[in-house]
Amino acid sequence: MKKIPALLIPIFASMIVMAQETIPLYKNEIPNSKPSKNEEYTETAKEGFIIIHKVTQPTISIYLPAKEKATGAAVIIYPGGGYTIVAAGHEGYDVAKRFNEIGVAAFVVKYRIPDTATMLNKEIGPLQDAQRAIQLVRENAEEWGIDKNRIGIMGFSAGGHLASTAGTHFSKAYIDNPNNTSLRPNFMILCYPVISFTDSIGHIGSRNQLIGKNPSQEKIKEYSNELQVTKETAPTFLMHARDDDAVTVKNSLEFAKALHKNRINNEAYYYKKGGHGFGLINPTSKVKWMDKVEAWLKKNGWIK
Repeated sequence: MKKIPALLIPIFASMIVMAQETIPLYKNEIPNSKPSKNEEYTETAKEGFIIIHKVTQPTISIYLPAKEKATGAAVIIYPGGGYTIVAAGHEGYDVAKRFNEIGVAAFVVKYRIPDTATMLNKEIGPLQDAQRAIQLVRENAEEWGIDKNRIGIMGFSAGGHLASTAGTHFSKAYIDNPNNTSLRPNFMILCYPVISFTDSIGHIGSRNQLIGKNPSQEKIKEYSNELQVTKETAPTFLMHARDDDAVTVKNSLEFAKALHKNRINNEAYYYKKGGHGFGLINPTSKVKWMDKVEAWLKKNGWIK
């Protein structure tokens, strides 16, 4: 039996059969936090979606594929929710199980909701959690049967903004990183993502929640990730519906344009219809976008 990381002890028997286990994202003190009452609660929305509110205690849920299926690849998932909730079910747990079917380890991050009542600096709280998840998975790669050079990140909606922020701001560590562990993902998968915070195409609700209602132009630029792409940005797969009236498809188009400009490997699938927030299944189409993701991962050697 493989050695179990110390932070996983005590561990439930379910982990032995490669089922889900959830652990705190941080071993000890949560950085950038104010003392506050834990008011987190979970509900099931009318659509059947699992929604988590008022997150102040970040966690990571571990989904490891059956040993005989394991490819060594891993994906860290940041669900959406406009930086006000975490849509952990249809944009997290369900997606993780789908990755397990193709032999990919998956990790669902319940990241903190930015709030001045619970954080010293609310704009970096989610990014700290995103970076910590990458650090944690990479440092425990051997124990979890993962190739540390095949670790990707994935985000939906505002979680796509968080993922694209982690994927373009990795050169600066917002967390303690004594081992100088690389915080750069090897690839990104962005699903109907919020990319931009600009007035013209940005999702203003997410912007208001993360950096406030009256941000400076410098802050808007800093968190408009289409403006932060460099030649070091990871290869990226984008998925969006062209009729999305919550987060305009221009977010994905502008990010793809920036990737092309920097000659970064990228691919996109755009549905004609589907709106926003549909998760794994777009009810308007027979095309399963995760099949496109699987093919892209195989083509590029992340699934071997």
